[in-house]
Amino acid sequence: MKIAILTSGGDSAGMNAVVRSVVKTGIIKGCEMWVVREGYEGLVRGNTEYFEAHGSDAPSLNTERTSAAPDGPTLDIVNSLRFGDGNLLRDGTCDYTGGRTLNGRYIVRVGFDDVRGWFAEGGTLIGTARSKAFRTPEGRLTAAHNLIKEGIDALVVCGGDGSLTGADVFRAEWPSLVAELVSQSKITEAQAKEHAHLKIVGLVGSIDNDMSMTDTTIGAPTALHRICEAIDNINSTAFSHSRAFVLEVMGRHCGWLALLAGVAGGADFIFIPERPPKSLPWEDEMCAAIQHHREVGKRKTIVIVAEGAIDCELNPIKAEHVKDVLTERLGLDTRVTTLGHTQRGGRPCAWDRILKELHSHKPIKPTLQGVEAVSALLEATPVTPSYMIGVQENKITRVPLMEAVKMTQAVAQAVKDKDFEKAMSLRDPEFAESLDGFAATSTLVKEPVLPREKRLRIAIMHMGAPAGGMNAATRTAVRYCLRQGHTPLAIQNGFRGLLDDNIIQLSWLGVDSWMARGGSELGTNRALPSVDLGAVASSFQKFNIDALMMIGGFEAFNALLILEEGRKHYPAFHIPMVHLPATISNNVPMTEFSLGSDTSLNALVDACDAIKQSASASRNRVFVVETQGGKCGYIATMGALATGACIVYTPELGMNLDMLRRDVRFLKTRYSLDEKGKSEGRLVIRNEAASSVYTTEVLTNMFKEEGGSLFDARSASLGHTLQGGVPSPIDRARAVRLSLKCMAFIEQHHGLLQAQPAKTRQATGESAAVITIQSSSIEWVPVQEMLKHADIKNRRGKHSWWEGVTGLVEALVGRPSLK
Repeated sequence: MKIAILTSGGDSAGMNAVVRSVVKTGIIKGCEMWVVREGYEGLVRGNTEYFEAHGSDAPSLNTERTSAAPDGPTLDIVNSLRFGDGNLLRDGTCDYTGGRTLNGRYIVRVGFDDVRGWFAEGGTLIGTARSKAFRTPEGRLTAAHNLIKEGIDALVVCGGDGSLTGADVFRAEWPSLVAELVSQSKITEAQAKEHAHLKIVGLVGSIDNDMSMTDTTIGAPTALHRICEAIDNINSTAFSHSRAFVLEVMGRHCGWLALLAGVAGGADFIFIPERPPKSLPWEDEMCAAIQHHREVGKRKTIVIVAEGAIDCELNPIKAEHVKDVLTERLGLDTRVTTLGHTQRGGRPCAWDRILKELHSHKPIKPTLQGVEAVSALLEATPVTPSYMIGVQENKITRVPLMEAVKMTQAVAQAVKDKDFEKAMSLRDPEFAESLDGFAATSTLVKEPVLPREKRLRIAIMHMGAPAGGMNAATRTAVRYCLRQGHTPLAIQNGFRGLLDDNIIQLSWLGVDSWMARGGSELGTNRALPSVDLGAVASSFQKFNIDALMMIGGFEAFNALLILEEGRKHYPAFHIPMVHLPATISNNVPMTEFSLGSDTSLNALVDACDAIKQSASASRNRVFVVETQGGKCGYIATMGALATGACIVYTPELGMNLDMLRRDVRFLKTRYSLDEKGKSEGRLVIRNEAASSVYTTEVLTNMFKEEGGSLFDARSASLGHTLQGGVPSPIDRARAVRLSLKCMAFIEQHHGLLQAQPAKTRQATGESAAVITIQSSSIEWVPVQEMLKHADIKNRRGKHSWWEGVTGLVEALVGRPSLK
């Protein structure tokens, strides 16, 4: 099969990762892979201009293979390494002095190496354009002719709802277009029979995250990163001058960016199309909220306005008007910042690279989004619908493309009809939860929600190593507690601090700046309650603790297990107790993600991008990069996928001599296939505990010795840099969502306890639980149940959803075909 991929509409970070993934997957599956430059406009132009300029008998550059197969491997991947245009596409040039050109060529064949390194580039290297010609029947007829001339009848379209709608229209018209081409004698009956049906699959590229039936679209996480970086930078100057800032972000019909930026950036007020202020004039509602914040001593104000923001009568709400209101009515020194196209630019974040490559059909069987797109094409029949590849949490989905488009358009129509409740219901459930989360963390109430008899004293503790998102989760819990009327008690320095009476009450304003702070503001260590369980119980009684929330990694899981078992002897532990997983190792059993793992992955990606740049500059250098992670290989494995590493070593798989021999052979073979003088720098990622014998130093020296004249080797240890830094927006938003669910869990189980007779009151096993993300849902797992799934010795789960990713890392560098 010949498959072409195009990017259309607005560009977004991650599009290049999609192109890379689809191209490499298609070649691995034995397909011919093509890219279409400049979106649908490229389909209409085809390669006609090239042949008109060079004559109809000019050689087709698309058939010239520039990679030479060595004497050894002769599989398809070796014969499809390069077709000569990879550097032209990546550099953005159209001509080489030697005569190679892309001028007039819009449908271009590409090889395995032609797209190497693309995942680290922002935007789309194959270009995008809005095509007026393709919207006409004549333009689509020309596009069909151009595809058939190249023998292509399978198309991957990466774009927004308009681009995907165009793809479905193209597919529906295809039989009539083919018939028209036959009648005009532009193609033969044999060609018409061979290309009777067009196969289409859609991948959603949109920074607005405005497509229904999928949680995340390509480029949205990176755009959120850009916005939060701007907010973090603005916060310091706003605080210095006690100013207000109004930020305008993209989102014409969808408020996802404004909403998530408001949650992750700690904004005071947001305006989004789906849920405008309920009252008119809306200025009163905004000013009342911000004035209350100022009265308690807050020095800075952040208001975020989506570009499509409206009031309940559909009148536009503009950033400049918001600024005028804050200046005139509250007397605030106010500035406007319009982020504009900076939101689209820059390197993709780790999630936008991985999301475009990795999702799972089943637990422990990950696959590529690119693989899914190619598989959908290979499995397509004339009667199957065009599919859109969607995402729900960590699960990939195939949904009929037009169903998703119609639901997306239904949101805009509901807003137009002023049916805002319907608009909210058509968004995914996480959207509504995020809006509730923003309200819970930004609203400062004058009177608590709950009556006094239902108010609790809730202790919050950090455990284990620090992780990004710990402080964001704590800030959320504190503000929720204060809104409800609970007393939030911060236990400083873990169980040791508890025994030393290091407990303080936190305030609404005191945690205001914690959202963007890395590490642990409460202090953390690995001490378990077993250090003196009786004294811990006594401290619970002394401070009248009604509930406990622990934020941490495997130590917090162990601590919860100890406390739950301690209920047999200590009545003080008969309270709701929850564990919110937070660890860069992501080693807590049964949950697919922990707070801090995304922040750590981004730190690894940033470091490896810089290291790979150095390695590539040296042309033939291999870098062995050592990561943290303990006995869990999550960070190493997912980092390898996100950075294009060619080998990854993890504790789960271990290391042995036979493995190392195979790895050396692979590196030698791969470097021998590189274009002379243009060898790529390559990464080998090793988890710190992959082997106690084959250390990073041993591995580096071995590669250096065995590489000979083909390649050199160096090493780099990332160490504790993976723990530090500003938490990623995904970790912050996830912290808010999970923390609020922890608070609701505590209130629910406290209510169940209170319903029991006071003298015989006992907490059930379900009241000591861990909050987990499992596939497309959030689940509570009692700690005793989680124990069954834990590998206590190695401090990780017995099974992990990402276990098969190592094979995918190898597939994307062509290793299975180069044995």
